[in-house]
Amino acid sequence: MSQFPVPSPLEWRDAAVKALKDRPLEGLVHLDADQLATKPLYGLANASGAVFAPRPSDSQGRSWDLRTINEGGDAAAMNKAVLTDLENGAASVLLSGPVVTDAGALAAALEGVALELAPVALDAGFDGVKAGEALDAVAKASPRAKLSFQLDPISAYARSGGSPEDFAKIVSEAGQKAAGWSNTYPEARLFLASGQVAHEAGASIGQELAFALSSAVLYVKVLVSAGVSTEKALASVTLGVAVDQQYFDSLAKIRALRILWSNVSKAFGHEVQAQIEARSSRRMLSSRDPWPNMLRLTAAGFAGSVGGADVVVLDGFTRAAGLPDDFARRQARNTQLILMEESNLGRVDDPASGSWYLDARTRELAEAAWAEFQAIEAEGGVIAALEGHVIQPRITRAREFAEKAYQNGAAQIVGVTKFVDPDVREAPVAAEVTDVATYGAFEPLVPVRIAAAFEEAAK
Repeated sequence: MSQFPVPSPLEWRDAAVKALKDRPLEGLVHLDADQLATKPLYGLANASGAVFAPRPSDSQGRSWDLRTINEGGDAAAMNKAVLTDLENGAASVLLSGPVVTDAGALAAALEGVALELAPVALDAGFDGVKAGEALDAVAKASPRAKLSFQLDPISAYARSGGSPEDFAKIVSEAGQKAAGWSNTYPEARLFLASGQVAHEAGASIGQELAFALSSAVLYVKVLVSAGVSTEKALASVTLGVAVDQQYFDSLAKIRALRILWSNVSKAFGHEVQAQIEARSSRRMLSSRDPWPNMLRLTAAGFAGSVGGADVVVLDGFTRAAGLPDDFARRQARNTQLILMEESNLGRVDDPASGSWYLDARTRELAEAAWAEFQAIEAEGGVIAALEGHVIQPRITRAREFAEKAYQNGAAQIVGVTKFVDPDVREAPVAAEVTDVATYGAFEPLVPVRIAAAFEEAAK
């Protein structure tokens, strides 16, 4: 059998210089918002060591937990959507909106759902405790119920630039309630330490991971103060990240977070495996022409699965325009089913391991995130860094760096900056998205959508 010749780095360089003609070889090196360089070639000559960061176990015999989003204020409509999702391939559901804070409405929304089999997760912002109490009432203290309370007051605080009442009180109450639920539901996930709010505001990957880590550290300390053991507190926190169409970066981000959490948990005295929830990015979505979002969401799902996320959540492709309808939710669910059951992406533990580039990228992102994390902790933690206006300007610089690449043509958005469809076919949405209240105590992390400026200019 014939083999391809393996050129030496010098032979590759000579061939590359010849192919580029008058353009410099350095033009193949690209910087990101963390000021990390992506080189044109990776191999033994510039290797930094192999990385292995697999997800710890499968989810009920499947590669990962396929979770769907259900938002809104109509309990009957939510119940129909939840049952449809669970009967057609979803393993768990993520609920948000007015329904989740009312025990009666939530019970109606979850009618027919076996809570012992299908994990139910919440996304309720400042109303997290109220929503958790409603879910507790519906579960009726069944210790086998697989609940994910996912309290995350920090993200709500950052997004709103303040809180409706004393924030220290909100966090303390969340810790006390979570400690009680940890006794009632031994396998429950209590807090969600997510970097998504930073990502949606334009943060770099390092900044996003640092935000998630710093939030996780605070939540662990809150649980321990409420009487939960350190080991159980570590195991009760889910880590959240955003995944977008940049699938190599997104999957490397997940792998980096798993390594970082190993270091953080060791610092607490217990090495605990991370549970990572990967949600699709909303800043990557287009509104005017939503159909290419299907490709972006597929890439995000690919990144979540190959990167080793324990839970993958994909938005409907019309989410930039409003709440997804039945068709958009079906597409989001089926995208994951194809990735899991037809493409078999979860059959290999950490398939990215062994790639010179992806291992180097994972390590570099982990190092960048660790430096950002140390900077936040040096300010007194994520809350002090937000209130002291330390995080916001750093995220602004990262966002402007990324926006400049789209403005000068170094990066493209298919359907927005390139291959723009002049006659767009509209896609319906179920309802409008309500705005998040702001409080003005400090500069909020306002979500951005990269395509918005180009869509506005095209009007």
